[in-house]
Amino acid sequence: MSYFNGIGKIEFEGKGSDNPLAYKHYNPKEVVLGKTIEEHLRFAVAYWHTFTSNGADPFGVGTAVRGWDHFNELDKAKARAEANFEFLQKLGVPFYCFHDRDIAPEGATLQETNKNLDIIVELLKQGMKESGTKLLWNTANMFTNPRFVHGAGTSVNADVYAYAGAQVKKGLEVGKELGADNYVFWGGREGYETLLNTDVALEQDNLARLYQMAIDYAKEIGFDAQFLIEPKPKEPTKHQYDFDAATTISFLQKYGLQDHFKLNLEANHATLAGHTFEHEIRVAAINGMLGSLDANQGDLLLGWDTDEFPTDLYSTTLTMYEILRAGGIGRGGINFDAKVRRGSFEDQDLFLAHIAGMDTYAWGLKAAAKMVESKFFDNILSNRYRSFSEGIGADVVAGKATLKSLEEYALQNHPIKNESGRQERIKLLINEIIYSV
Repeated sequence: MSYFNGIGKIEFEGKGSDNPLAYKHYNPKEVVLGKTIEEHLRFAVAYWHTFTSNGADPFGVGTAVRGWDHFNELDKAKARAEANFEFLQKLGVPFYCFHDRDIAPEGATLQETNKNLDIIVELLKQGMKESGTKLLWNTANMFTNPRFVHGAGTSVNADVYAYAGAQVKKGLEVGKELGADNYVFWGGREGYETLLNTDVALEQDNLARLYQMAIDYAKEIGFDAQFLIEPKPKEPTKHQYDFDAATTISFLQKYGLQDHFKLNLEANHATLAGHTFEHEIRVAAINGMLGSLDANQGDLLLGWDTDEFPTDLYSTTLTMYEILRAGGIGRGGINFDAKVRRGSFEDQDLFLAHIAGMDTYAWGLKAAAKMVESKFFDNILSNRYRSFSEGIGADVVAGKATLKSLEEYALQNHPIKNESGRQERIKLLINEIIYSV
């Protein structure tokens, strides 16, 4: 059965094409810096936004019209699985991602829930075999059900903690069965609303214990996926423990978990934390913790996680520069954790949105590659920091300087002359590179 009738395979037609259902910049086989664009970007479709989201918001019911809407419960889950592979093949995307509750409904008991999962996992295995697509990562939804009102790995209720552990165990088994490259932990409810009734130390200790249990069990069953943590500062809790890249890295280092995890960074989460996406990527990369990306963008006029498809060329160019600078994303990928707007409710909009995101990232990749090839930022930085390549500056970098030697140098009263950072000029040059691609 086809769920996207009238839409064929999306092909690359180039910048001159006026076909809305064609790529203008994303040519998967084009080679950039020794790798194909497909290899650089490793795109993935987010199952939850694409196949389970219906356009509902706090003020209105869903608007999306989908070919699987008339099915009930498990039959709807089966239909979505079929639609997933049709969508991936028509879009030409090699990966997908899901939460456990995206792909199969909860039952009356944990046993029934796991049985539902097993049924859909068999369909996914078959679909992956037939389509040649892969699972970039899976994760456990431990935030939607009311049982997680006080958290999962940080819950005040040990029964809930045990349920969360059982859910993670099943998630790891599913990931192994489907050959996932990564497994993600997102602490949707792992945080607090108020300190007045919260034992932060116990909650963080328990969360670390859950992570260690996951490490141990993955090793036990031979699941060698990369573990990822996805930082987010707020929503749905007021303060989430994995606030941003730096906070998450500090948490992992405190509990000795840094060798087992990397970060899955999301653009809109960076915005909510008061950072740019490229800032979060840089912080992760310089600490050896860059794992994977969730590609979207927020609306700067709105203070919540809007999860819009990425179309900001400036941001995606700098994002891809950071990725290239870090040597790529390894086993990670670029997952479109993005949803069409509520008014974009037709099936075709799902394709148009992904085309927009994929073209934007491909454009950004090619612009970033030009920056790498021309040593654009290397030249700027080497010139700006040149005082640390000779004299007293070189002593500082080499670890030879002391407070006494710095004082001796300063007492010579050399004229101090600072230079302009030329920030505006740099931004103009970036624009020229972007629009020359």
